[in-house]
Amino acid sequence: MSDSAKKSDGYAPAPLPDLKAEGGAAAGDANLEVILDIPVMISMEIGRTRISIRHLMQLNQGSVVELDRLAGEPLDVLVNGTLIAHGEVVVVNEKFGIRLTDVISAAERVQKLK
Repeated sequence: MSDSAKKSDGYAPAPLPDLKAEGGAAAGDANLEVILDIPVMISMEIGRTRISIRHLMQLNQGSVVELDRLAGEPLDVLVNGTLIAHGEVVVVNEKFGIRLTDVISAAERVQKLK
């Protein structure tokens, strides 16, 4: 190490590796691989409504709560509370499912996180 590389207190900065990604897309894939197994909560929302606590306390078996959506309107698909798609209810092997009809672009999803 030359004397010009040393600081006035006798120490020189440690050499650091170049932080540029090598391999282009392969490096991005490796970074993505780290998060692919993180579990997220996915939920479907058929509608919402606002009611008073008085009305809430009066609810019992057989009560009907009117929602803000029309019958046949698409459901919202949320991941960790963030809207990512719309879909329609289907039945698969005697279980409910959802067929995605409109998926929000990745750019729009990132924008909603800000």
